[in-house]
Amino acid sequence: MPIVVDVDVMLARRKMSVGELAERVGITPANLAVLKNGRAKAVRFATLAALCEVLDCQPGDLLRWEPETGQQETRTEAGTAGDTVAAVGENA
Repeated sequence: MPIVVDVDVMLARRKMSVGELAERVGITPANLAVLKNGRAKAVRFATLAALCEVLDCQPGDLLRWEPETGQQETRTEAGTAGDTVAAVGENA
C-alpha cells in the first residue's frame, strides 16, 4: 500500500510501548498492529487525531506516501491533470 504509517519511529522517540499507546488512544493493540504493519485499509480522522495527541506530533510525522512499483511510470505516461487542462484550454 502506498501510504505508510510510521508509528514505530514515534513510539521509539517517546519511549512508549505499543500497549500503552493503544490504551491511551482507545484502540486495541491488535488494531494498532494492523496500522503499524501496513494492513489497514483506512484510518479514521478521530484515530489519527488521538494518535497525534498522545504522541505529540503532526499527521505528517506518522504518515508518508510511497509510490507503488510501476505507478510512477503509469502517471508519467498518462500525463498529469494539469497537462490535460492545458491541452483542453489550447483547443478552445
